[in-house]
Amino acid sequence: MKIIETQSFKIAANIKGNESSSKVAILMPGRLDTKDYANFVSHLNFLAEKGYYALAIDPPGTWDSPGSISEYTTSIYLKAVNELIECLGNRSTLLLGHSRGGATAMLASANPAVEALVVVNAAYGKPSAPNPEKVENGALKESRDIPPGDARTEEQVLFNLPLAYFEDGAKHDPLGALQQLTKPKLIVHANKDEFVTLERVKEIYSTIPNPKMFLEIECTHDYRLYPEEIKKVNAALKDFIAISE
Repeated sequence: MKIIETQSFKIAANIKGNESSSKVAILMPGRLDTKDYANFVSHLNFLAEKGYYALAIDPPGTWDSPGSISEYTTSIYLKAVNELIECLGNRSTLLLGHSRGGATAMLASANPAVEALVVVNAAYGKPSAPNPEKVENGALKESRDIPPGDARTEEQVLFNLPLAYFEDGAKHDPLGALQQLTKPKLIVHANKDEFVTLERVKEIYSTIPNPKMFLEIECTHDYRLYPEEIKKVNAALKDFIAISE
């Protein structure tokens, strides 16, 4: 792991590949997930093998990235990714995001340096409203599995996510950004996703411009629990890269 200092943030990243490569890949976890989960470790290694300088990050204020959890909003996540792209020299960049990381990647795809977008089990609208029973003192209590996250863990990492996260998220329109994106994009979605149905994503896919690819995977939202589906995503990435370059 390395801490990368951008203009405004210190961002924890797992890094693979040739630092001098002309192309960069930034891997973006979903809400309160981490760069150390099995899906991101696999994609990081795969993209490095394909010639990318690949980085999987923890958003500011979460896991290994310094800062307060109050910094964890869509706006801050987006700003951090844009600053990271600039810090890396505005090289040709592929963004890969899961869940809310996918939504933020859609927004960041407007950056001129971004040449391709990959989203897996993405969110396409505002964050879903928090469960009132889990809200205490203006924050949502959430927990996440211990890495590598390829199985549910009894021990959990706990977060108190401020409700400002949801207020901020409502200001953004990831679907609108995706529907305007003429750069190559790969949409991956699980047929048992608990948050966005496969039918809805296929409908969305029909509204976005070419070039584009679609992959259906056989699992639930947290595809990190399904090693064979992670491999399918890597296989689709191979084909996607071939048509994107």
